[in-house]
Amino acid sequence: MHTAPDPVQNQTAVFATFDGSSTSENIAPEDIAPEDSSEENALSRLLQVKEIYYEPAALEYPRGQEILSRYPDARRIEVASHWQIPDLHGNEDSVEDWNRIKRTVLVLGVKKSIQARPNDRSADFIAPSHSNGCAQACSYCFVARRKGFANPITTFVNIEQIQKYLKRHAARQGEKTIASQTDPRYWVYEIGENGDCSVDAAICNNVKDLIALFRDIPNAKATFATKRVNRDLLNYDPQGKTRIRFSLMPQTIAQVVDIRTSSIDDRINAVNDFVNAGYEVHLNFAPVIYHDNWQKNYTALFQQIDDTLSPTAKAQLQSEVIFLTHNEGLHQVNLGWHPQGEELLWRPDLQEQKYSQNGDINVRYKRGFKGQLVSTFCDLLKQQLPYCNTRYAF
Repeated sequence: MHTAPDPVQNQTAVFATFDGSSTSENIAPEDIAPEDSSEENALSRLLQVKEIYYEPAALEYPRGQEILSRYPDARRIEVASHWQIPDLHGNEDSVEDWNRIKRTVLVLGVKKSIQARPNDRSADFIAPSHSNGCAQACSYCFVARRKGFANPITTFVNIEQIQKYLKRHAARQGEKTIASQTDPRYWVYEIGENGDCSVDAAICNNVKDLIALFRDIPNAKATFATKRVNRDLLNYDPQGKTRIRFSLMPQTIAQVVDIRTSSIDDRINAVNDFVNAGYEVHLNFAPVIYHDNWQKNYTALFQQIDDTLSPTAKAQLQSEVIFLTHNEGLHQVNLGWHPQGEELLWRPDLQEQKYSQNGDINVRYKRGFKGQLVSTFCDLLKQQLPYCNTRYAF
């Protein structure tokens, strides 16, 4: 069996920067240091908005004005397009400031193309984005390689138009008469494809508005994956019409590649509370990253889940499994700010090229090898969490 370095052995090197000593990695201590128990304080450290780039049209919307009033001391910079900001997008020189930009910069735009796209994995449809980009900095993130380099949050202020479109789109679908792996009863809409809704909710009420919308649409529900525990969402009253998928991996891996996210312990411990608050809660094992002792680490993770979840949470639990897909362009970017993570992500000896639907050249684990990994993972999951159905795995 092929092997990759065990990050446990490198843990000292990863955390050696916490005391302020020199390092080749451009990650500030506050981006990976342990957070206190206050989610409000954690989110305030995650987002310290000092600059707001905005399209002029964004000022014409109430949501745009609300956000500007929330950050009255932030420097305002007018731009022609939220997609074309040379200081942020495609600027290779920004790599060393990647996390500072994510923490301190916000972009306000108007969503121009409002349409839903078919999907057959996490959802039936991908909803039009209410945001793009993320304040977190997972080093494998596909959004970063699509938009380029520093990729702070862009919030779309025309949320009413997005809501009206979704209501009309769901009405056109009619009743869901054939059950699918996405859901046996409802049409499922992914509302967080290009960011993390738990973080977006700290900026404005776009996510709250969407959860309220789907609560009242009779034939549809919302879904999103998250790596952040934002307990403000516990007050949104979803009434079973929003599915949160908490993304999980062994903590020894997450502390290397899931930069600026909630700890795995916090995510697992939040499941019961979100179920009790009326959410459907699934687990998103993604990306699964191969390394030495990977089976041992996932065995421990599954045991922690089983020990923590309530009977009610277990009764509704399902999961999805997605093995790592990487990209050579993103690999080169990552070498400029977080090369430690690439020791896990970039494994040419184990990976092969894969052409994505949009023509990008990505890499994934070699075909026969990946098949073995997927089978082993699913068998282990079924053995330890027999009540957790796997909706899909690849």
